[in-house]
Amino acid sequence: MKEVSLCFHCGEPNPTNTIFKVVINDVQQNMCCPGCEAIAQTIVDSGLSSYYEHRTEVANKGEDLIPEELQQLKHYDLEQIQSDFIKKSGEITEITLTIEGISCAACAWLIEKQLRFLPGIMFVNVNTTLNRALIRWDNKQVALSKILQQIQRIGYKGYPFQVNQQEVFYTAQVKSYLRRLGLAGLATMQVMMFAIALYADFFSGMEEEFIHYFRWVSFIIATPVLLYSAQPFYANAWRNIRNKTLGMDIPISIALLGAYTASGYATIVGRGEVYFESVAMFTFLLLLGRLLELRARRKASETSSNLLRLLPSMATLIDVTNDVSTHQLIPAKTLVAGQKILVKPGETIAVDGKIIDGQSNIEESMLTGEHLPVFKQAQDSVYAGTVNISSVLTIEVVNVGNNTLIADIIQLQNNAQQNKPRIEVMADTVSRYFVAALLVIATLTYIGWSIIDADQAFWITLSVLVATCPCALSLATPTALTCATAQLNKQGILIKQHHVLETLNKIQHIVFDKTGTLTEGNFKLLKTHLYPKNSNQSYTEQQCIDIAANLEINSEHPIAVAFSQLQNQVLQLSNIENIPSQGLQASWRNNDTIQQIKLGHAKFCQVEQELESKELAIYLTVDEQLIAIFELGDEIRSTAAALTDFCQLKKLKTTMLTGDISNKSEEVAKQLNIETVIKGVNPQQKLTYIQELQQTQQVMMIGDGINDAPVLAGAHVSVALASGTDIAKNCADVILLGSHLQKISLLMNNAKKTTRIIRENLAWSLGYNLIIMPLAVMGLVPPYIAVLGMSFSSLIVVSNSLRLLK
Repeated sequence: MKEVSLCFHCGEPNPTNTIFKVVINDVQQNMCCPGCEAIAQTIVDSGLSSYYEHRTEVANKGEDLIPEELQQLKHYDLEQIQSDFIKKSGEITEITLTIEGISCAACAWLIEKQLRFLPGIMFVNVNTTLNRALIRWDNKQVALSKILQQIQRIGYKGYPFQVNQQEVFYTAQVKSYLRRLGLAGLATMQVMMFAIALYADFFSGMEEEFIHYFRWVSFIIATPVLLYSAQPFYANAWRNIRNKTLGMDIPISIALLGAYTASGYATIVGRGEVYFESVAMFTFLLLLGRLLELRARRKASETSSNLLRLLPSMATLIDVTNDVSTHQLIPAKTLVAGQKILVKPGETIAVDGKIIDGQSNIEESMLTGEHLPVFKQAQDSVYAGTVNISSVLTIEVVNVGNNTLIADIIQLQNNAQQNKPRIEVMADTVSRYFVAALLVIATLTYIGWSIIDADQAFWITLSVLVATCPCALSLATPTALTCATAQLNKQGILIKQHHVLETLNKIQHIVFDKTGTLTEGNFKLLKTHLYPKNSNQSYTEQQCIDIAANLEINSEHPIAVAFSQLQNQVLQLSNIENIPSQGLQASWRNNDTIQQIKLGHAKFCQVEQELESKELAIYLTVDEQLIAIFELGDEIRSTAAALTDFCQLKKLKTTMLTGDISNKSEEVAKQLNIETVIKGVNPQQKLTYIQELQQTQQVMMIGDGINDAPVLAGAHVSVALASGTDIAKNCADVILLGSHLQKISLLMNNAKKTTRIIRENLAWSLGYNLIIMPLAVMGLVPPYIAVLGMSFSSLIVVSNSLRLLK
């Protein structure tokens, strides 16, 4: 018989006398079609021939991109479509793609290497487990459609991954489990009927032909259970083996395959015991435990998915044409910045925006956890997912889709869940060593019982493998952390790093920023002192305010708001420079004269004539001549006292660091019973102070998230009071959505409770395994009890973690 030639790329039969050939590693290889020839030639031309040496499976069959497909891919370059699934940070664009056709590590290697040949590609990471690729690139150098074309040219298909697809994936998982569970359940009931008959033969005797009949029927019924229902266990075990790691499904797979093989051998040769009912029942109980565990973990992590469901799919666009205003209901995702929408009472706001007309109470509990409505009026910001309570609002669109605050929150939650704290890493390591020890103990158990009672050796070993599987140990930490962060999210506390809940229990010293943290940060201009004799030109109070306001436009400090609300005139400023914690300076074209202006502290402005005041004094100079001093007032945050009282109760040391040099700092510290005050310090000096403290203590820093970026990044744990789009660029470990400082005490109490739950979970899982192992080794645990014990131990751990959601 003539040998069939197979395509070197995809493995399908080649046509007779194929004309499609590619030289790979100095050998001419046959291809089945021009698509495979083009892909293989692309791989060779790119210097990636080693792909064929490392692949473990044949590649997907190549297909030429037809014009219609190319046009469809180009649709992904439209901004209206991209807004649903990309993130932009300056010139850098980021996307997560779902990749179809990935079958092994070589596929991921090939995709990463091929995409890096494109101009503008900065980062590519392909996850073979999730079949996803994270890509960052410069959109000016390469379009998204080109990236997708490049993926498709080498035999794969890529399309944007969106968060709402997680629900589809979860539903598919549940359906798959239910199908496998249903088959295993029906098979278990049927095989148990025959098993009971075989047990009866042990007591009363049965004709040999019936015994063989019952065994063969049980063999047939148990086979689809082993091959289909138990398939997830084998897939996970094989993945662990290929990655040279020891996972919990390895001993389970060994137990199932061993029991089935031994029973099948006994059926074929006609002697020995069969336990097909154990195989079916093991699989049924294991799948039932995994399904319940999946649903429990889903409940713990569904917070971010629920946030997305709050967003309306439609919005009322205000369209103004020829001075005629009309209202049009359109898909919310098609809105762009600058458009105006109408939001009626009771409606959920679809975008991040700014109120242009109207005033109303806004319910923001889904963001901040605070159910008391917040009054908002013209020029105030509102956010997607919040609810308009009382009056009609006209809102100008600022951000839509993936650029909204709620999308940032979801992304930060997802990022946090990918980070493992030390205690979880330790539990994972222990579970791997535990599996290794379990396999050794199971081997010794089989050898020992083969000497004592050979008939029982296999089934006792089976019980050891199943009963002591460290499933509960591997779930002890991640389920508790997921539940804790989900509950804190509901309270308006966003955890960005999982280590926070572990580290908070060690905190000894809390350092506060003053402005915008302990105080409201809503500065008001109380008084303006003019100094006309110091300058050749006389300036009115409004002129001084205008100069200050034009300078403060370039600052993110809360002081800027006090001046911007009073500004009347726009000035021509250049060479503007912001000196952190000191002030601002610029060149001002005043008529035909260029003058140098400064606004800030007395030392920065080189002013010797300092104002004696309990309030914050800001100095304004023109050409080094003092022309005005502004007195600004700021109120202490109403919730600050509750937090400092909590610190005293827990015997935590407190310090206030501030760039303010006025006497207001001591006054705030005295009212809040803060032990130490250090004023007039810049961000670098704050960082140095924190680093000195950290040599002997565990330190938490609480600041505004932007101006205190260096010191927040340097503390053991950092908390920021943040709002709006600042949340995405905030460098703090924890973000407090809202203004209630007492939530930090809730955070610290939750951290202690989480640590206690994790310790309980670890104690239970380790205790169970240490108790059940010697009993199983001694043959005191039947196989079905072993399965029940393992499943229930996992469910106990998950249920204990769910207490954190209450």
